[in-house]
Amino acid sequence: MPRDLADVLHYFLPELEESPAAGDASPSPTPRRRDLGRTGEDAQDRRPAEGIVPPLPVLGLAIGDRDVVRAALAWNLAIETARLGGTTVILAPEEDRGSPLWPEAGIGPLGTELLFCPAKDLRGLYEAAADLAQQRAQQRTQQRTQQRAGQPPRGGIIFVRIPPAWLEAQDELPDVLRWVLMLSGSSDRELDESLSLCARLLARHPKIEIGVTLHGVQSIAEARSAYEILARRAQTDLGLFLISYGLLVDDLHVYRAIAAQRPIGLAHPQAPAARALMDVARLLYEDARSRVLG
Repeated sequence: MPRDLADVLHYFLPELEESPAAGDASPSPTPRRRDLGRTGEDAQDRRPAEGIVPPLPVLGLAIGDRDVVRAALAWNLAIETARLGGTTVILAPEEDRGSPLWPEAGIGPLGTELLFCPAKDLRGLYEAAADLAQQRAQQRTQQRTQQRAGQPPRGGIIFVRIPPAWLEAQDELPDVLRWVLMLSGSSDRELDESLSLCARLLARHPKIEIGVTLHGVQSIAEARSAYEILARRAQTDLGLFLISYGLLVDDLHVYRAIAAQRPIGLAHPQAPAARALMDVARLLYEDARSRVLG
């Protein structure tokens, strides 16, 4: 069954029930693998044949052209996924080059890559992402074979910045667009926007899997309430089971790290936001690996 917020709260800071700035959190437990509600037949179809390197999963994020906060959260999630051992790449349209959304292209902290591609629409963007997903999987497998014979590849994620306007086109969504993460605030307006995005995606790709991370929240209770509202509306109005990827706290360190163009986990490793980012990245990485190995 698809995961809901109650299933993942144990990953997050226990002190958030009282205050996002309270004391240290205990270590996060090892994530459990989940199939995200895929049927046995679907899961079997995605398993690679023996000897074939499976491509890395592609995760789409609809981030506006001026949405610096969501872009920064995506960049930090990619870095934290790399910290867990995954290969991580952020792929964005060429029009993003030089914008305040991203740092300079190339290899960044912990080996995270930021690349731009000349795509002008969603299909071109995802064709580039699919090629990149295969290339990086092969490279990672070769590196690990040389370093540790017999060790399986650790996988990773290709994070793709989707301009929201590109979702308005009427053409069919590319098949590789199977997994999308919404970074949503908890206000009524932001929940309405997230539901509208779900409807647009689902109308053009009925088998798409959509997850949500609540960001900018003050407490677990706030995140739980927002998720329950959004999940209930998604199921009632759209027939969609929304996957929960937990929460990211409202923390001044987020904005300080954005201003300094430094990863939160490196600039402020003890901040509640840093620990929450690691927990969300752990959930994403767990599910990314299940898509390849399951």
